[in-house]
Order: sequence, then structure tokens, then C-alpha cells
Amino acid sequence: MNQAFVLGAGLGERLRPLTEQLPKPLIPVFHRPLITHAFDHLLQAGVKRFVVNTHHLSTEYEKAFPDQHYHRAPIAFRHESPLRLETAGGIANVRDLLHEEPFLVYNGDILTDLPLAPLIQEHQRSGNVVTLALRSHGPALHIAYNDQYRCITDIRNRLETGNEGTHLFTGIYACSPAFHDWLTPGKAESVIPIFLQMIRQSVKVGAVVLDAGHWWDLGSRTQYLAAHGALNGMHGPAIHPTAHISSDAVLRRTNIIGPGAIVEPGCHLEDCILWPQAKVVMGARLSRCIVRSHVAAAGTFEDLDF
Repeated sequence: MNQAFVLGAGLGERLRPLTEQLPKPLIPVFHRPLITHAFDHLLQAGVKRFVVNTHHLSTEYEKAFPDQHYHRAPIAFRHESPLRLETAGGIANVRDLLHEEPFLVYNGDILTDLPLAPLIQEHQRSGNVVTLALRSHGPALHIAYNDQYRCITDIRNRLETGNEGTHLFTGIYACSPAFHDWLTPGKAESVIPIFLQMIRQSVKVGAVVLDAGHWWDLGSRTQYLAAHGALNGMHGPAIHPTAHISSDAVLRRTNIIGPGAIVEPGCHLEDCILWPQAKVVMGARLSRCIVRSHVAAAGTFEDLDF
């Protein structure tokens, strides 16, 4: 599968104030934008070009990708204004950019390394209109999955099957061009009602369970911090080589300190994340705090975002 639509238009309301400076898919994860981890994952699966929708702070994408490429793979951006079209509307809005060819959809607020090859293979083998990547464990088991027929049968019991859900929807799915026929251009709507409508009309919504690897929804600060703690060392050094840390600063547990960040003398940090060019002022004592770029953090705080 040669192309992917990566969702970049989310508002990131649960992550404020972090998303007052950057759109959610551009927040730093191990010193670089979250969306670049998605791009790397997709490139490894054979994807050669990306389509990304934008809305909130859209000019930040221009700064992050000034030549509209990532590792030589072209990125086509489509801005949604004034209305944010949500997932289904976003897909309908980029139909022309997807050239009536199969494509992957990838939520822009997830961090994962689950294997994508089985999803692509199942989609191609089955001839499904859409095939979802699921997991059998996780924080939100809302998808009712039929293992025999490799399809979903309900979502949160909205079809009154009596099944509230057994599997987690990863936010990654493969689509055939025929999926566009289920969408309404210009209408702001989620894909969930579309999937339910397909099931009602006896159209198979395929699925494959991918339990290998890691998966996080970074839509909340809790998960954002947890992912950094769990994957420390796997996505790059915790402390960037260009960070400036005073020799008498005390760093406990896992601290992710970005490029150009400054930690002044007498500071105590525990499980904190410092974005590029962040600063922690002399004597500050911070625990589970996040300091944004070009922001100076001072005082004694726990679970606060600067």
C-alpha cells in the first residue's frame, strides 16, 4: 500500500496548554514531532507518500516540513477551514489527493510500533472496503470482534447486539477507494457512524488483531508521560546532546530533556519532559511536569504543564 492519510487536524483539548503552542501531532516525543514517528512506522510498511489534514495552528506544519517532504516521501497537506471535518469528513475532503487508490488511515495522536504488514495483507486478501487494526487489550475495549469471520459486529453495543466490546480500535485502518462512496463531502462526522451504517447494511467491516508491539493514545498528558517513561532509550537518548544541564542539578527517574533545553543550578527534576529550548530556572523543583519550548519554569510544582 503506497499511501497513507495521517490525521493532523485534532484540537488536542485534553492536552492543553501543550496544544496552545503546537497542534497535537507536532508535540515533541523523544525530541521530535509525534507525527514523524507515524511517518517512520508507515515508511517501514512500504508507504511512499503521505496526505495530512490540518486545522488548529496549521502554519506550524509549514515550519516543521517546509519542503513538504519527510525522508524524501512527499506530504500533501489539506487545510480544513473554518470547520474541522473530523475523521470521515477529513477523508472525504482529501479524496482527490488519494487518487482513487487504496490507502491507510493513521490517527495523528498515537505512538505505536505494531506490525502493519498483517493488516495490509488481510485487507488485500479479503477485498474488504475497510479493515481495522485492533488489539485485544488496552484502555478502551469498545469493538465487538468476530474472530471466525474477521470482522466487527458492533461498537459499544450501538447496534443492540448485547456486546459492549471486546477489542481496542487502534486508530489505524486500511481502506479501498470504495470507502469514499460511504462518505459525505463537506460533512463533519466521525468514521464510527459510517462503520455502523455499513454493518447495518450487511457490508463487512473487516478487522485483524495486532497484539504485538506497543501502542499509546497520546491524547492525554497521563499517556504522554507514560509513553516516555516506558519507551525511554528506545527512541533516542533521554537527554539530548545539545541540552545544557548544570552539574549540580538533580535528575531522578526518567527525565526527557530536549535539544537546547537549559536546567540551571540547584534544580531537582523527577519524571519531567522538557521540550526543545525549554528552561528550568535556578532552584526549581519539578515532578511530572512538562515545560514547553521557550518557556521558563520556576518554583516547586507537581503535575503542572508550563
